[in-house]
Amino acid sequence: MSHFTPWSALAGGLLIGLSAVLLLWFNGRIAGVSGIVGGLWFGAAADRAWRLAFVAGLMLGAGLWVHGVGSVPPPRPGFPTALLVLSGLLVGYGTALGGGCTSGHGVCGVARLSRRSMSATAMFLAVAFVTTFVVRHLLRIA
Repeated sequence: MSHFTPWSALAGGLLIGLSAVLLLWFNGRIAGVSGIVGGLWFGAAADRAWRLAFVAGLMLGAGLWVHGVGSVPPPRPGFPTALLVLSGLLVGYGTALGGGCTSGHGVCGVARLSRRSMSATAMFLAVAFVTTFVVRHLLRIA
């Protein structure tokens, strides 16, 4: 992690926390990105406007970052595209199976001391450790 900068990490964490609090205060909704995006396709039509605004804000924030900093971290070279696609599908399946994603459970749920979210977050981390071990040491993909 040669590019780790604690100030940008702190600023990012504060912005994520602030956005989660504001969404809960103003809309009474948890800032779980997979649920918000899923609701664009499968949710009530009356909820689509705020969901679209949230997703647009995520994209606008990324665009502002690139504009302000001038670059993005390079993608990981040499990683098989098929494995990336499979990984994305498995993450989507896992969020459906777990009833939420790391933002909903890990950020919002843990902050509310939800036992369900703490269990889900512990499971996310355990699966991430196992997956990293399998990919790096068993499949030998660096």
